[in-house]
Amino acid sequence: MVGQALTGSLRNSGDMAFAVAVAGIICLLFLPVPALVIDFGLSLSIAASIVILSVAIWIGKPTDLSAFPTILLLVTILRLGLNIASARLILSHGAQGELAAGHVIAGFSRVVMGGDFVIGIIVFVIVMTINFVVITKGATRIAEVGARFTLDSIPGKQMAIDADLSSGLINEQQAQQRRRELEEEISFFGAMDGASKFVRGDAIAGIIILGVNSIGGILLGVFRHNLSIGQAIEVFTRLSIGDGLVTQIPALIVSLAAGMVVAKGGTRGSADVAVLGQLRSYPRALNAAAGMIAAMALLPGMPAIPFLLIGALTAWAARNVTQARANAAAPLALAAPEGAVQAPVEVPQKPPVIELALGRQLSSRFLGPRSDLSRRVGRLRKTLSHSCGFVIPEILVREDYDYPIGQYRIFIHGALVGKANLDLGQVLVVTGSGARPTIEGVEVREPAFGARALAFAEGLADEIARQGFDPISPESVLLTHLGETLRDNLGVLFSYRDLRLLTDGLDQEYRRLFEEICPGQISATTLLNVCKGLLGERVSIRNLSLVLEGVAEVAGFVKKVEPIVEAVRLRIAPQICGDNSPDGILRILKLGSVWDEKFSACMKRDGKGEIIEFALEPQAIESFGKQAAAAIERQIGTGAPFVIVAGQEARPFVRLLTARINPGIPVLSHLEIAKCKEIDVVGSIA
Repeated sequence: MVGQALTGSLRNSGDMAFAVAVAGIICLLFLPVPALVIDFGLSLSIAASIVILSVAIWIGKPTDLSAFPTILLLVTILRLGLNIASARLILSHGAQGELAAGHVIAGFSRVVMGGDFVIGIIVFVIVMTINFVVITKGATRIAEVGARFTLDSIPGKQMAIDADLSSGLINEQQAQQRRRELEEEISFFGAMDGASKFVRGDAIAGIIILGVNSIGGILLGVFRHNLSIGQAIEVFTRLSIGDGLVTQIPALIVSLAAGMVVAKGGTRGSADVAVLGQLRSYPRALNAAAGMIAAMALLPGMPAIPFLLIGALTAWAARNVTQARANAAAPLALAAPEGAVQAPVEVPQKPPVIELALGRQLSSRFLGPRSDLSRRVGRLRKTLSHSCGFVIPEILVREDYDYPIGQYRIFIHGALVGKANLDLGQVLVVTGSGARPTIEGVEVREPAFGARALAFAEGLADEIARQGFDPISPESVLLTHLGETLRDNLGVLFSYRDLRLLTDGLDQEYRRLFEEICPGQISATTLLNVCKGLLGERVSIRNLSLVLEGVAEVAGFVKKVEPIVEAVRLRIAPQICGDNSPDGILRILKLGSVWDEKFSACMKRDGKGEIIEFALEPQAIESFGKQAAAAIERQIGTGAPFVIVAGQEARPFVRLLTARINPGIPVLSHLEIAKCKEIDVVGSIA
């Protein structure tokens, strides 16, 4: 308890001391100050500039010194206050000698000017030129560009944080930390853009104060202190130059520190790590530089020793860098028996997004020089990209001899999503519940849709075709299965990067609409999940402008993803109906009246009328599954495309249940098919 009280007392004392220090700096501007205080203040200014430069060298990133703009303001006001106070002493007591403004100014005037004020003027002009034209101007420009680019990148960085949070790469605490860092970065570069003007203004003020001190002091010395013009010029110019140098040298150091901070940019680590570490990455460049530096010693009139010495040091540094990299690359492993070969340790690589792995028999057939599987896979990818509205990632086709003969597997993001066995000596005929060839075949299930099929020897394909059936080759079976698996996982394949590519390609009007929606009304993560929800039910987002219009209509008062998805579906209902009726006829398998009533009765609502629970009994779910599976299998047997139709509120739950039976069957609501021109009711689930 005593320790806490002591800590609080020290904290309060620190606050008071800081406030008193700022008040003291302000007093320098208009109160007379003795020479002893001027000496102490100038020493403090020089020490502070050295401390600031040291910190600027060792910070890891610019925002680690987020108080730098405030520090710049304080040290600038300190220097200006000391300038005014010392100018007051020079003009008041300059005729008394070089110690009139204190020992620090007198010492600088002796050491830097070497007893000649002309040398002092030249040195002062050079220092001012370096500070004002080179360092300050460059640091100001870097700060301006950094502030502008940082502000322009805010939306993209915020969307990236939302996307990482949505995908599970970071948790909520890490997302908040990243947002705080982004806010600090924005505030820092914005403040540095303005604070750099302090340094630039300080340099201009130094020139003006020097001129005022010199001219005013000469006039006072001649007309008030009865000095000759030569004596007045000698005394007051010497003091003015000393005063200018003792304030501008710290200003130069602080300007250098400011330039190092803003020039660091995205480089992490202290200056020695950032600069020397990157230079050490190119030992060949160091060797070439050593050769060129040594060659300079051979030029006529050039001193040979300095160039040869520097060239030798550069070559030595290159040799050390090469040796250090070789030592770091040596494998860290246990000692192996003599003659044994150690396998290099391979760094695990990120798995491909889509991967088709073929067993021994399949790889020898489909990956041979005469096979066109790769070309057909590329064509499948192009077709899918065109139909779903975004670019499907590359599909890697590889061999895996660990699989059973005739087996293939499909992976997405390294996870197994589908597998089947193929007999290369057979063709399939999908029969469903319809007619069959007169030739005896083996009953099988087609892997893509799970439909009933017959397998025949490949030599009977011509005979089957003459009977009016369509024999399917093993390669076509594999590609169909791959295509249906990808369609079932479109929501998984769609990423934040794909969303950014689509929104960046929008027309200017819809680009503006997107910027109004995100992040003003909903987050980019919500929009990403809306697109994933549509693609998860095989609804194309190729008309992204219509999707954005649908989102904009409800985003102001609906924040959950599911209601937004339903609203967007109504907006693009003509597209959904058209995609599911290739011949212009939408064939529907309707929900029976019994199930309509049961689904409506089991929806629990809150006080606002929103559905909060779907309480269907397990027995009812099992009964519905059996009836739906029978109805779906009958319709698949006809070979014609169809959709299931349910009520608007029940549609998501019907889709959830039927997806377990066959995820490729679309489920539409009555409102979505209202604008369809031709409808054919092919059956009902009852």
